[in-house]
Amino acid sequence: MLLWINGPFGGGKTQTAHEIRRRLPGSVVCDPEHAGFGLNRMLPPGLRGDFQDFAAWRRGVVEVLDLVLARHDGVVIAPMTVTDSGYFAETVGRLRELGHDVRHFTLMAERGTVLRRLRERGPVHRLRRPLGGNSGARQESWAVQRLDHCLERLAGPEFAEHLWTDRTTVPRTADRIAVLAGLTLTPDHDGPLRTRLR
Repeated sequence: MLLWINGPFGGGKTQTAHEIRRRLPGSVVCDPEHAGFGLNRMLPPGLRGDFQDFAAWRRGVVEVLDLVLARHDGVVIAPMTVTDSGYFAETVGRLRELGHDVRHFTLMAERGTVLRRLRERGPVHRLRRPLGGNSGARQESWAVQRLDHCLERLAGPEFAEHLWTDRTTVPRTADRIAVLAGLTLTPDHDGPLRTRLR
């Protein structure tokens, strides 16, 4: 089974994916964003843009996830924002055509909630890249610029199942996804502080 976790940038996709992996033995996170970052790194800075526009990214994501789903016994989790319905069909839709059990979830939140989360994660990105300049700031700025577009597009019916996350925690969101997918997570015994630090 593949759990594709969609949502706006800063919506909690990656945290939720890793929370599920932490509490679902045998599961693995396969982040399609890494392939996109690799494609962009091959280009001079002035030519870099939205890596999802590369057919190579869309085909590559399908090829890699198809391989992992065929050869890995556990659940595969892919946290990735996809707002273009054509690109969605070429990735999520194609994996379904190949016969895989793909469960798609879109984490939604009000604009103000996402902006607050983006501000909160900014310092974390800077700590992870102490020598990396302001690449984290650029990424957050790009996410803010795309936020309204993301929220509008992801509200469409083709991106269901929608899960609103404004007033819930990452562990509870993981629990909701597990229930909807028919999976059982190990209990979450961590308190709010440990969850936040993680």
